[in-house]
Amino acid sequence: MSLTELIAGVEEHEKTLTIFNGDDEDVAALREQFHDRNLSVTAERTPSGKPNAFAVLSEDGEFVTAASLDDIRGPESDENDPDFAENAYRPILDYLDETMFTSYDIGQMVAASREIEDRAWRLGKGSLHSGFQKLSILEDQMDIYEQLAEKGTLDVYAYAIPDTDVPKHDTDLTIHVERSDEIERSWFVVYDGAGIDVNKCALLAEEREPRSFYGFWTYDPDTVDWIIDHLKSTYGLVEQ
Repeated sequence: MSLTELIAGVEEHEKTLTIFNGDDEDVAALREQFHDRNLSVTAERTPSGKPNAFAVLSEDGEFVTAASLDDIRGPESDENDPDFAENAYRPILDYLDETMFTSYDIGQMVAASREIEDRAWRLGKGSLHSGFQKLSILEDQMDIYEQLAEKGTLDVYAYAIPDTDVPKHDTDLTIHVERSDEIERSWFVVYDGAGIDVNKCALLAEEREPRSFYGFWTYDPDTVDWIIDHLKSTYGLVEQ
């Protein structure tokens, strides 16, 4: 199985968030919040109209989790603009692991990548594997990745196709130069959590349109381990 096939497998399983007994504003706000995820937001009412508004997350028709809208909705900044702050809807986000995102631009991808890089930095051990598509893109990130490579006992691996010379550096950063379509179209940041399952995380996406990415992030240790095993077993050419 390839990275593309893994993404396609996740894409096949769309989740559904059903809002029961909510008003139109609640439904519209949640649709906007999750507009770039492979998540369908629907609205229904119970026969009695009770209990008060709540949301049910399901996958392939199977119940996943439920939460009241008060639990997943942050405080409203004004009457027409409810603020769904990240921490406020954590009961739902906890179960959106491995849900596809669609059409992420460069800014969104960088922000998502930084979260995983930051976790690796804070722990300062284990291994971090990052795909940059091209060496010219890695070149623009060398300041950050040289710092990561010098942090504690963290092992850092970068993957890219050779569209320019290998960036020079004086660190233990390992650069895999690969003439591979998979590497050229994939953006990934994968951290092994220093062998501790709760610390493992990954971002994996592919470029389907110019600088527009489709993929998912995951905290599932088995998925993280599979991605790292795939990278280790498939790519071996190293330039340091």
